[in-house]
Amino acid sequence: MSYVQGGQDSRVIESVMAERDAGDMASPGSTPDMGVESADASLQAEAPSAKSLPPSSSYDLAQSVKEVDDQDDDGLIQHLQSNSVSYDASNDTDWHSGLASSTFRASSQSNSKSKAKSKLSSWNSGLEDGTVASFNQNSKQAEITLAQQQPPIDRQQQPYTSDSHTYTIIDKPTFDASISGPSPSVAMPPRKKVGSSPASPAQLNGKSQTSSNSLSRTSKAASSASKKADSDWPLLGAIMVLAAAVRLYGLDYPSSVVFDEVHFGGFAGKYIHGMFFMDVHPPLAKMLFALFGWLAGYDGEFKFKDIGDDYIEPGVPYVAMRLYPAILGLLTVATAFMTLRAANCSRLSATLAALFVCFENGLLTNARLILLDSALIFFTAGTALFFQKFTRLDEDHTQHLTKSWWQNLFLTGLFLGATASTKWVGLFTIAWVGMITIFQLFTHLGNLKITLPHLGQVFVARAFCLILVPVAFYMNMFAIHFICLVNPGGGEGFMSSEFQTTLNGKQPEHTLAQVSYGSTITLKHHNTQGGYLHSHSAAYPGGSKQQQVTCYPHRDANNDWMAYNETNAYDPVTAIPVGIRNNAVIKLWHPTTQKRLHSHDVRPIVTEVDFQNEVSCYGFDNFDGDANDLFRIEIQPEYTPKGPARDFLTAIDSKFRLIHVMTGCALFSHKVKLPSWGFEQQEVTCNKQGTIPNSIWFVETNTHPMAPADAPTIAYRVPGFFAKFWELQKVMWETNAGLVESHNWDSRPDSWPHLRRGINFWGKDNRHVYLLGNAFIWGLSTVAVMAYLGLKAIGVLRWQRNYQDYRTVEHLWTYDLRTATFFLGWALHYLPFFLMARQLFLHHYFPALYFAILAFGQLFDFFSKRLPKVIRQALVLGLLAVAIANWYYYAPISYGLRWTRDACEKSKWRSTWDFDCGQFPTTLEEYPALDAARVSARLNSTAASAKPVEQLGEPEVLADDTQAAPQEVQEKLHQEAGEAGAYNTEETAERSPSAAIPAGFDPAALGAKGVSILSQHTIYQDENGQPLDPEKVKQMTNVKYVTRYDTYLAGERLPDGKIAGTIAHAPQPNSELGDAEDLPGGADSGRKVPARNEL
Repeated sequence: MSYVQGGQDSRVIESVMAERDAGDMASPGSTPDMGVESADASLQAEAPSAKSLPPSSSYDLAQSVKEVDDQDDDGLIQHLQSNSVSYDASNDTDWHSGLASSTFRASSQSNSKSKAKSKLSSWNSGLEDGTVASFNQNSKQAEITLAQQQPPIDRQQQPYTSDSHTYTIIDKPTFDASISGPSPSVAMPPRKKVGSSPASPAQLNGKSQTSSNSLSRTSKAASSASKKADSDWPLLGAIMVLAAAVRLYGLDYPSSVVFDEVHFGGFAGKYIHGMFFMDVHPPLAKMLFALFGWLAGYDGEFKFKDIGDDYIEPGVPYVAMRLYPAILGLLTVATAFMTLRAANCSRLSATLAALFVCFENGLLTNARLILLDSALIFFTAGTALFFQKFTRLDEDHTQHLTKSWWQNLFLTGLFLGATASTKWVGLFTIAWVGMITIFQLFTHLGNLKITLPHLGQVFVARAFCLILVPVAFYMNMFAIHFICLVNPGGGEGFMSSEFQTTLNGKQPEHTLAQVSYGSTITLKHHNTQGGYLHSHSAAYPGGSKQQQVTCYPHRDANNDWMAYNETNAYDPVTAIPVGIRNNAVIKLWHPTTQKRLHSHDVRPIVTEVDFQNEVSCYGFDNFDGDANDLFRIEIQPEYTPKGPARDFLTAIDSKFRLIHVMTGCALFSHKVKLPSWGFEQQEVTCNKQGTIPNSIWFVETNTHPMAPADAPTIAYRVPGFFAKFWELQKVMWETNAGLVESHNWDSRPDSWPHLRRGINFWGKDNRHVYLLGNAFIWGLSTVAVMAYLGLKAIGVLRWQRNYQDYRTVEHLWTYDLRTATFFLGWALHYLPFFLMARQLFLHHYFPALYFAILAFGQLFDFFSKRLPKVIRQALVLGLLAVAIANWYYYAPISYGLRWTRDACEKSKWRSTWDFDCGQFPTTLEEYPALDAARVSARLNSTAASAKPVEQLGEPEVLADDTQAAPQEVQEKLHQEAGEAGAYNTEETAERSPSAAIPAGFDPAALGAKGVSILSQHTIYQDENGQPLDPEKVKQMTNVKYVTRYDTYLAGERLPDGKIAGTIAHAPQPNSELGDAEDLPGGADSGRKVPARNEL
């Protein structure tokens, strides 16, 4: 659009016309250039004596129509343009919101109303895009509306305004399109801080008094906008006070372990003790739990083993640990408010959405417990806030690369990294930001005001902040994770042997490189990290009923095998070592049980399919074996490094398959656990159709009694950070994908938007915690995203029919874009779950729910702005009243409060809401009596447990398959135990055939006198099963062990019991039974790798 300062006789400025004619069109993602000082100077130079018009000029539309009634439409338009309609650059400008609407009005006489209306369609068609002509029947005015995009104001700085000028349209208008809607290419004078002295006439080079008055009005408008922004803080403070009362109420209850606090509370203890564990989630939120717990005095001894374990008696600072997610939940409420304000929503709409987040029962319950989702939602919300603020700045290309632009872009990247470092759901947030970023860059590419070098700088800045910053943040969280977890803790069983060498006590040990006939070796499975090829005296309960062969994840004497050649022509143990070549046929002898590795045409008990054969150990005295003991070694070159390891069997380097000669099947293992009769160890079979990775083994340790002293040795290569990082990512991915078993409280994505089912978190003491959302809020949010889809479809159809909705409906383009942004966030955080086969729960929908609430706030703001203020306020109060009433009604199962059975049953609006109403009494008056009865029962239980109770039990002896350690090994173990104080001593877990009921024991006495007639005997063992001196055990500290009670009745062994124990005299006991997320090692021979704590 060409403007000239002054009146009707002003001339066209050629430089401005040339700029327009050169195609100065803004792209849909930009705003007009607001800083063209040179153009303003040219205007003053070319028209120094022009007569200024009033801020708004009007003309008689009726007269105009009468004069050109017989002319064509172009003549009418030319006539209207020649009537010097003035445009005040400061008029109607809203600096706070960044969007202004300048309207040109022409009065209409009643006798020409019909003529004016008849010309509107041709009037619209003749004007350029961005100018809308319409007729207001009530005011009898024809209007031309120009939607002008103004630069947003950084709230951290003082607001700016501009010197005001009055311009006159003297040429057919040309407009730019911007991302926030059609806007004119308006040349604005330089901006000036509010509060500075108004320019004098001399300073303005003869500017008219009209300009001075307009400047005053603009300064007042900008000051008002600044005050409007400042006024958000009292309102936000009031919202936060209310949210604190709602979110922090009763944070100390339940006072026992709830749902997944079993995992994430236990991980905090692992961090404090530095014990390595494996979890499917990144470490950020878990490390913060450990930090808050440690600051509050948590020593990591409480293990969070079972739901319902009491916090009070052990003195666990659980309130402080729960305070961390509760605070993040509070900040999420504030973030929702600020995000909608940054999206140009009114305070009323932003308050409504923020309070919806506050009173949403599901978000509330999740944010009161030691769970990860509160942190995930907060970091996601923070990403949305700063990216929204950045987008507002980025829409004006004059704001590119400014301080505020950089700050919001960098904070977006930082929160992206924090989101991905909490849960991998953060990858959906990254995808959301990435898709919008691509759209923004594409629109910038079409903005001819942005030069290609400038666009390149913008691209590099985005790549740095939105790619490098999140990746660096994510990797640094794992670097801290590795620094904290330096001791074995059970989770290392998931990792490779190379990875395990980085833990204390597991430094790489050198072993003989060449594997020879007669070597004693341990074979490890390559793909599943399931452990070592293992056997023990227990037999299969079905099939051949021969000796079991499994994969066991811990070092054990039962992992040892000796390699013999197929002919037994000589004794390889006493002969000079002869290396085993590729394709050699060997036998593997199990020295502990004196049997050979064996397979035959018998189906396995667990994986009972035709192409799988059972693998066992078979043999007896003076039996040399049979052909079913023969296996051929096939070294796999694609998994083996180049060199001798591809020709000769080499420890660690050679990766090979063991092919059963008689049946052609390959020794195979997969992530299938045997039942309790197999000690929950990993199944080993012989598979005719097995995948190559699951059929690959390698030799980890190798010894030979006749090996020369200078024989070459080999050890694991200690991995660096990047190797450890990448391996852990792969294990996390595979483990996460493997969580496909059904769960009592899982649900599928199609049930989430309509809240079909919740999750039972906790039930105790006639109270219940059940994760269930606020049905009213969920319903409105779901309706909002569905309504947007419907409205968008209707809009596309109307656009196809050439309706000009985006020109005639005020701010439609802006609201459409903002709502589409939040809708995209909802879709990307929800729809990918339909592709997942793993376990899913209701809380996986929470990030999508947050975006749905934001979309509702945006739509509500758009439609409610067309209502009178009183009706809007009443509507907001009504919606809040229903939401708060629903929150209050279900508060008992959100907070774990008292409730009655009848009220609970009546609250089940859906039959699929399966919270347990049977836990509640019939009346609230029953609670005091029930609480008193529980206190009395606990006191009685404590008194009873203080009495010495003897248990019926046999002295525990070593299993007959246990290999005793040499004397020097025993002395070394005793010495290390005294120095490090960190051994995991376990007693035998396999059934001992030598155990028997003491002579003279009368089983009938059991019923008459109870179990106090026999005492319990305990034997402490090291990792090799060697008994330890009880006196030396008393001197050990921080000893972890597992006690196994073998109880016999009438010659029959009763079911096993596994009870955690602590040495009473140890100052800091650390009993450990293994983590629920770790690979079950089973009982087996009761010997694990020592878990060391370096104090």
